[in-house]
Amino acid sequence: MWGGRFGSGPAEAFERLNASIPFDIRLAPYDVRGSIAHARMLGETGIISREEAEALVGGLEAVLAEIEAGEFEWTLADEDVHTAVERRLRERVGDVALKLHTGRSRNDQVALDLHLFCRDAAERIAGGLLEVMDALVELAEAHRELVLPGYTHLQRAQPVLLSHHLLAHFWAFARDLRRLEAAREAANVSPLGAAALGGTPHPVDPAFTATQLGMEPFVNSLDAVSERDFALDLLYACAVLGVHLSRMGEEWVLWTSQEFGFAELDDAYSSGSSIMPQKKNPDAYELMRGKAGRLIGDLNALLVVLKGLPLGYSKDLQEDKEPLFDAVDGVLAVLDVLPGMLRTARFRRERMERAAGGFALATELADFLAMRGVPFREAHRVVGRLVRRCEELGVSLEEVPREELAAAHPAFGGLPEGLLTPRGSVAGKKSPGSTSPAAVEEQLRRARELLETRRGGAGTVDDRG
Repeated sequence: MWGGRFGSGPAEAFERLNASIPFDIRLAPYDVRGSIAHARMLGETGIISREEAEALVGGLEAVLAEIEAGEFEWTLADEDVHTAVERRLRERVGDVALKLHTGRSRNDQVALDLHLFCRDAAERIAGGLLEVMDALVELAEAHRELVLPGYTHLQRAQPVLLSHHLLAHFWAFARDLRRLEAAREAANVSPLGAAALGGTPHPVDPAFTATQLGMEPFVNSLDAVSERDFALDLLYACAVLGVHLSRMGEEWVLWTSQEFGFAELDDAYSSGSSIMPQKKNPDAYELMRGKAGRLIGDLNALLVVLKGLPLGYSKDLQEDKEPLFDAVDGVLAVLDVLPGMLRTARFRRERMERAAGGFALATELADFLAMRGVPFREAHRVVGRLVRRCEELGVSLEEVPREELAAAHPAFGGLPEGLLTPRGSVAGKKSPGSTSPAAVEEQLRRARELLETRRGGAGTVDDRG
């Protein structure tokens, strides 16, 4: 490609180090589509003849068909995907292929390929995430009445509806959707026409190529070939999504343990032990936790690559692809398996509801006193002493004798029947967005509305839950 300047070919070791073809071949469909748009622009502006442009477009479409059919032959000597495509195009259409690179550099070409990849990846990840969110809504609707303990510091805190808990994950994923949409928007800019960094003397039309690709044209040629913010945006969206998935995975690892016993995974989404016959392991959820570290690492890797680069293209930018590919592949793999795991899981109602009782109901007593005019701090101390008394007696709050309640505070004489139960606790909540059945129904309504809007492409709705 640059043989006019060099008197000999590259050393074999350098060729191996320099080549990106082992991993950037997955950009080939995007590279060809960008080249088709560029060829059409060259013909439209008269930089080459319309007949030459048509020959290039026809040849590129044939090359794309080979790539999509898995019939394209790759070789390390091509160095990168761009050279491989141009080499095959020349084999098909002859020397007119040498005109394709007019007014273009590999700098704006590779930037475009990555923009197109990120735009497509953001859409695919968002689609997979919507499937997970669908599954969460289905579970929440199917288990409206099921109660389990909510936790702080991994200690039982207060009863909540399982549907409320599942929807908490839903609203976190809704924020992930917004980040993915923002990443897609950031990627939807075409750098074609920036050439190496300063533009080109040829009368190219960046707006034409951008329109051909459904994108917006760049504003500054130097920025267009230098920036990888759009890739960082996608990596950040993947990293935060990975953290949310890891949090869910941790819960399911706990829930399916014998110590918790709240749920059981379907055999199709579990694995066993090579030595212990009784084992049923939540490997997929553990991998969800583990992949979060890689996703954070992928984001950090590209940040570190970029932090010391001056404007313009540097070969360091070859390192932008593998972290991006790794993150996208990892997220898609998890999102592919998660809806099925959720839909086929079985919940153990009695175990969950039993765990939601006991001292997890203490706050109900404090709030009961506060609603009868007792200052909350005093109510807190009263109930704390009552809990200590229950521990001395070896009884739960539900079992505490009435005389002990009366001794703790006179207002407990009017304690309503059923308040000191997990169901009574959740039913007593009044605040918007709470775990009360009415508040959860409102959340479900809004969740279904969000899914319908996203599926229908009708814009955005309030996803704050």
